[in-house]
Amino acid sequence: MIRPMTHALVLFVMCWLSAASVKAQDVPLVADLANHLVAITTGFTGTNVLLFGATNGPGDIVVVVRGPAKYEVVRRKDRFGPIWANASAIVFHDVPSYYRVASNRPLDEFVPEALLESRQIGANAVRMPTRDVRSEAEIADFRAALMRLKAEQNLYGEVVGNVTQMSNRLFRTELYFPANVPTGTYMVEVYLFREGQITSAEIVPLTISKIGVGADIFDFAHGKFAFLYGLVMIMLAGSAGWVASAVFRRV
Repeated sequence: MIRPMTHALVLFVMCWLSAASVKAQDVPLVADLANHLVAITTGFTGTNVLLFGATNGPGDIVVVVRGPAKYEVVRRKDRFGPIWANASAIVFHDVPSYYRVASNRPLDEFVPEALLESRQIGANAVRMPTRDVRSEAEIADFRAALMRLKAEQNLYGEVVGNVTQMSNRLFRTELYFPANVPTGTYMVEVYLFREGQITSAEIVPLTISKIGVGADIFDFAHGKFAFLYGLVMIMLAGSAGWVASAVFRRV
């Protein structure tokens, strides 16, 4: 049975798509999200966000979701006698904290490789510059390790066939965000391809933010009161130790 809120959302999307289909007679592509805010609460376990839109005719749809850019330090461990320790590291800059691509069919079937590189479509095409002086082979190894780690954390991925097209005009896809998704402003890029070229593109912003008590504690711990937060935690830990000691002495 469909809940009233879900039913209302379905009706809203259907009405929007009908209007978008009419509008798409004049413009090649229109797209939007069912929700522009993902609220992370204490019990957040991940969520899907519906993206929908319309085109003025047949074409291929590619959706790229980019999270806030940051720098990433990739370390390699080597064995020194009986122990393993960090031996070397490379710092990559402008790394998307989250990156996902969805399309109606494999990209290599309709997008030239040069265009993928120039638009940074696909995880392998994302530029991650580094100021470290290393050989190209070594940088490639560290980059591959970073990409593998992001994929294992479910923060990077490519989903072929996840974009559903209806009547060669309407389309939809579900964008998945895991429980460990970073907060910030995301850019959802929607591309319409025809004959191997980009006919039109839309960029829709999405905000992922912590809310509630968990957000207040996070802000308190990482803001200008970080030092005070540390002192409070030390006091709480000391108090917990004293209470435990007193209880066990009585026992």
